[in-house]
Amino acid sequence: MTAIAVLTSGGDAPGMNAAIRAVTKVAASHGIPTWGVEQGYDGLIDGTLRPLTRRNKTGDPAPVHEVESEGGQGGTILGSSRSKRFYERTARAAAARQLEEYSITGVIVIGGNGTMAGGHALQSETDVPIVGIPASIDNDIGLTREALGVDSALNTIMEACDNISDTARSHHRAFIVEVMGRRSGYLAMAAAVATAADAVLMPERPHTRDEVIDSVVDVITKSFGVARDKTRVLIIKAEGVDVPTHEIVEEATRRCEADGADYEIRGTVLGHVVRGGDASFRDRLLAGRFGRVAVEAALDGKGDVMTGWNIGVDLGEATTDDWIRLFAIADVMEETESLLNGTSSVSMDRVARMEAIQGVLAL
Repeated sequence: MTAIAVLTSGGDAPGMNAAIRAVTKVAASHGIPTWGVEQGYDGLIDGTLRPLTRRNKTGDPAPVHEVESEGGQGGTILGSSRSKRFYERTARAAAARQLEEYSITGVIVIGGNGTMAGGHALQSETDVPIVGIPASIDNDIGLTREALGVDSALNTIMEACDNISDTARSHHRAFIVEVMGRRSGYLAMAAAVATAADAVLMPERPHTRDEVIDSVVDVITKSFGVARDKTRVLIIKAEGVDVPTHEIVEEATRRCEADGADYEIRGTVLGHVVRGGDASFRDRLLAGRFGRVAVEAALDGKGDVMTGWNIGVDLGEATTDDWIRLFAIADVMEETESLLNGTSSVSMDRVARMEAIQGVLAL
């Protein structure tokens, strides 16, 4: 009997559960049951699968309450892992045997760059279509405008920065807030605009330790100076900027105090709080659209592809959703590497936009 399997892999992201729900319900609408693979690719190797649909009285699959009740929650109900074993061909062969054992004729993998790479490797060793759904708060996956989890993470960052700004104004302080993102500065860039931050530190802009600290001191002193006379300074720092936040705070404090400053500089690392929380409206909506297209692709026998949200160019393969297209995972991986090393037109556009508005942010 035909069946679909779905797994989540790598770092969790709000919207993963909404995607699991969408895959399960869309498959059920086609009369096809769905198996949930626990703990990512490790679960596929070990055969730890559980049914996400049940047989109703007519014999057709129907969604279980689990995916309906938990579809909007953060994290992933299936669990996730970064499987080192999956790098080995023997482990992938074991996973392929599990697909045969469970009569699975399509696998939906939800996750980031490592997840797509794993799906690509497995596809080369099995005839079962592997379809990816991008999910990563870092927004560092190529050929999609946004991945699941990005919007939710930005809302969390925005709320935290608004709260920090409240206390910063009360005490006439400067805050440097570090956000997640690994090698991508997208979260920092977008959050800086949304929160009216005074500056943003991004890994895409080449920098030395002294350049980073010099720029921070410059922004703070000018912002608290007579000309601007601000009551708070907020600087967003991307995780990928390789100068530790506490070092920036300590050195900036030392320099400002040497110049007679009477204000304090504090640092806050938001960390994994950014990855948690219920999925936003947009992440739930995008998950539903990704899930529908992914299931349709798998049922049509289209494998080694990833769903991507419209990126403004006529690339990839059209689907039944005008805004969602299918992209070869090999192309996704190539564009992802360009995105991270700064040679992608998307990366260059981000840097150019931030350079254009740096002066505006500081006003």
